[in-house]
Amino acid sequence: MKLSSRISLIKPSPTLAITSKANALKEQGRNIIGFGAGEPDFDTPLHIKMAAIKAIEEGFTKYTPVDGIAELKDAIILKLSRDNQLTYNRSQIVVSCGAKHTLYNIIQVLCEEGDEVIIPSPYWVSYLDMVILSGAKPVIVKTSESQGFKMLPKQLESAITGRTKAIIINSPSNPAGVVYSSSELKALAEVVIEKGVLIISDDIYEKIIYDEAIFQNMASLSQELKNMTVVVNGVSKTYSMTGWRIGYAAGPEEIMDAIAKLQSQNTSNPTSIAQKAAVEALNGPQESVGEMVEEFRKRRGAIVKMLNDIPGITCMLPQGAFYVFPDVSAIFGKKYKGTVVSNSSDFSAYLLDVANVAVIPGIDFGYDNHIRLSYATSMSQIEEGMERIRNAIIKLL
Repeated sequence: MKLSSRISLIKPSPTLAITSKANALKEQGRNIIGFGAGEPDFDTPLHIKMAAIKAIEEGFTKYTPVDGIAELKDAIILKLSRDNQLTYNRSQIVVSCGAKHTLYNIIQVLCEEGDEVIIPSPYWVSYLDMVILSGAKPVIVKTSESQGFKMLPKQLESAITGRTKAIIINSPSNPAGVVYSSSELKALAEVVIEKGVLIISDDIYEKIIYDEAIFQNMASLSQELKNMTVVVNGVSKTYSMTGWRIGYAAGPEEIMDAIAKLQSQNTSNPTSIAQKAAVEALNGPQESVGEMVEEFRKRRGAIVKMLNDIPGITCMLPQGAFYVFPDVSAIFGKKYKGTVVSNSSDFSAYLLDVANVAVIPGIDFGYDNHIRLSYATSMSQIEEGMERIRNAIIKLL
């Protein structure tokens, strides 16, 4: 059977593919340490699970409005007001099946053949394929570690053309964990306002932030910028609810109406039970978030130190999220049993085969000199994994 040409333009999510391969090797009896999955290893807080159980017991298991129940929209509106000083009404909110689904919907309703979407690199792996599936062209703005992996105003200005439809800003970012400061966002905003380009603000790691870093998004800088921004967020990372699949968008009513129309023809409503759980997540006790972030902070410090102690690896300290993005290019050109490690894919394959450690090649994020590791795993796994990586590098000649 001949498949559509569009499906040949994209590849499976590399993070999910690596995680799936690591799990398959575990089933075969291999002792794999996985640094691939982008999900907290903590359980969903009990009060959130109990809200879902209550929903089931009360029979809240039927269709809901396509764009989310009013109770959850109100909880999102309250959260955006409380945490971000942003005011929305229900018609400006759409709840979807995870933030990934939200982003896909946004790009589908905004973009078409001939449009361009600006994406700073390193970038989350799915942005490019989402844009390609819409018929638009991803325009990559290459940042550098020396500039903190952050896009500069002059880079943004140079990338904007008459075909630019949107810019994606992800802060805290996946994979590098960088956080744009208020002053950095304001500098970018001057360009955005002058050019009149829509901003897609991916805020999914908003609450996972460290030290003196302060979260802010473009929409919160001014009413003008709010009108030019679609805010994307969800409950997956903050509340360890990745499998519940609840994300949301907040933005101009015209765009939200279009997203709801599209969603009515692809998924219908998000899961009714998960929506009730999300209400409790947003409105209920928040202590578990701080506890989780504190544990991530400890793991971040440990993994960065251990990586920097391994010959051939250098690693920047991330400000947010739960990833590190070390430079491993000093290892390239070395051999193991006659096989040369030439790039991040080779090195990742080598670690999996020789060290039983799963990482994600940096090429999938736009940076072939790097690899990504998630420290959303136990400290004992981190310590064992770093020792395995060290020993594997020693074997290279």
